[in-house]
Amino acid sequence: MYQPRTYRNWVKTGDLVTFNIAVEETDCYISALSNLQSKARKSILKYRAILKKYIASHPLFLTTLEPLEVERDAPQIVKAMAEAGFKASVGPMASVAGAIAYFVGEELSRFSPEIIIENGGDIYLKSRQNRIIGIYAGKSPLSGKLGLEIKGREAPIGISTSSGTVGHSLSFGKADAVVVLAENAILSDAIATGIGNLILQEADIASGIERAQKIPGIKGIVIIKGEIMGTWGDIKLCRTSEE
Repeated sequence: MYQPRTYRNWVKTGDLVTFNIAVEETDCYISALSNLQSKARKSILKYRAILKKYIASHPLFLTTLEPLEVERDAPQIVKAMAEAGFKASVGPMASVAGAIAYFVGEELSRFSPEIIIENGGDIYLKSRQNRIIGIYAGKSPLSGKLGLEIKGREAPIGISTSSGTVGHSLSFGKADAVVVLAENAILSDAIATGIGNLILQEADIASGIERAQKIPGIKGIVIIKGEIMGTWGDIKLCRTSEE
């Protein structure tokens, strides 16, 4: 069932040109200094085609829920997804949305120093100024009341949210939100999924944070389950206008 992506209004981009591009399962909400819609669509189609071609000859890449070794000469996006899968103990496709956001974002950043791409809750952010990213946590009473302040000097950065109670993405956990900040959106996507799978109850928040602390490339994490929230890392929480 389609769920309106109202959380997209919580990414503060009033100074940028914003547009949406949907290609099959990929649904990107993109903000830049100028309208890069044509370039963005071309880039999305390119990376989707690369993945489709690889999957056609390596179907296990699409279906496995376990980390998967790939060839040394595999496409760059394939190798990046596989590497993130090993770090997060998930299948490579767990990071597909973040991978599309990252590779498209890197290409578009050549044309605009300000690029924000949100793809199914996974964000590529490159900005010269501070940005506020609202935290959407479904029916949790904390949903919409808090945001993450991302400083311009931290960009580019990956920000991903996984939920066991919101959306259509596969999760074996029951967290309202697992938000991960990482060195790139491929890693943040995989880790958000992997740790999200571990959160079945409020008592699991501590072990989820402990897991994140051991993974190189993770900058911070927020885990929300009901009324309880746990945080770790170099993050700055702030109240949003929704409060």
